[in-house]
Amino acid sequence: MRFRTPLISGGGALALLLPAWALAHPDQAPVAALWQTLLPQLLCAMLGLMGLTLALLSRIHARERHLVFLAALMGLWVLRSALDWLALPQLGGDRRLLVSTALLPWLSLCLIQFLLRPTGGQRPWLDLVLPLQAVLVPLSLLLLPAQMALLSQAWLALLVLQVLAAMAWHLRERRDRGLNTTVLLGLGAIALLLELVMPWRQAAIVLPLLLLASGVRIILNIAHARVNAEHLQLEHEQHAQAKVADIERSFSEMAEQKLEQVTERERKRIAADLHDDLGAKLLTIVHTSESDRISTLAREALEEMRLSVRGLTGKPVQLLDALGDWRAEVVSRLGQANILAEWKSPSEDVIHTLQARAYVQTTRIFREAVSNIIKHSGATHCVVSCTVLDGDFLVVIQDNGQGITTELDGRLDKGHGMASMKSRAKQMHGQCLVESGPGWGTVIRLTIPL
Repeated sequence: MRFRTPLISGGGALALLLPAWALAHPDQAPVAALWQTLLPQLLCAMLGLMGLTLALLSRIHARERHLVFLAALMGLWVLRSALDWLALPQLGGDRRLLVSTALLPWLSLCLIQFLLRPTGGQRPWLDLVLPLQAVLVPLSLLLLPAQMALLSQAWLALLVLQVLAAMAWHLRERRDRGLNTTVLLGLGAIALLLELVMPWRQAAIVLPLLLLASGVRIILNIAHARVNAEHLQLEHEQHAQAKVADIERSFSEMAEQKLEQVTERERKRIAADLHDDLGAKLLTIVHTSESDRISTLAREALEEMRLSVRGLTGKPVQLLDALGDWRAEVVSRLGQANILAEWKSPSEDVIHTLQARAYVQTTRIFREAVSNIIKHSGATHCVVSCTVLDGDFLVVIQDNGQGITTELDGRLDKGHGMASMKSRAKQMHGQCLVESGPGWGTVIRLTIPL
């Protein structure tokens, strides 16, 4: 389908040119004019344009320098055809044969060099022999005018054999070029053999068509190579972008690790300073103060400091150990306030751990909840249920107190440390829900992902 338009256009051009040629040459039949004169001249014109195109390509692309020989071959063919139409008919038979034969070795030289250059088959001696042969051909015809016809046929046969040998070498060295090159070269060999048995004018269509086909194929190959190069460049750019993204990601991870290492070192330094300096001073106050209130406050501050230090050290805590610490503290504090504490823990096979920061935040949530119960609820009984479900640690703290009076538009997170408890749960990517009402106590539901 894609060749339909050029074929129709070519056919239309011939249909327009043939009547004009018939009017200019009334002595020739239209079909004979088309086959013998018009069509060869059109092919030669196309061949000249193709040769100019290939010469420009050989000039632009360093890897296509050998195309200059094919361009020269096309130009020589156009020259020989023009001489055949314009000058040779006015010359005598011997002169016509001499001029026509003198161009053959140059045609052979261009074709052989075009075939051998890409395969690395060229030799320095060949660059000397082929031009020398082109000089010897007309010289031999001039020196032996009596045997001019026989010498012309002999030289033609020798030149054809040389071209066939170059074709064979090309096919052997360029097996990866596929069937198209083989077909074109095979047709070229047939056309050259036709030169031995047919007059020059009979082959004036075959060889130009083969040369045009070769030129078109070369241009298509260059265009295809250009497309492949663009695709390859795009793949390289995408690969480079992926590599850059990997490098940026690796650099970001390294920077985060470095920051984490520096942060961890600083945490340990602060924890050590708190433990060694502030902890020692608070412990001295606890043991030396004569005031019970000051001693109690110092003891509470010491416990808070130890909890902060534990969070700064970053050591994970076994969930069972944390549950034991929380139970001892909650039950003790509620018992001191005359509130009956009921603690429900999960089974003994819990193997989960808590990060140090999660342990500290949960401990403070427990302390805030117990403080609220002691100070504000007026409860006599409190139930604390701890369970592990679907990778979450669940805590429910329920008392039978008077509940929290809704204030400030009914929001329970105002006052009593509720906002602080919810903020700490959010920092652990969990949640803290509070349900309360006057006369039916308060329920705190804490969910922490393990």
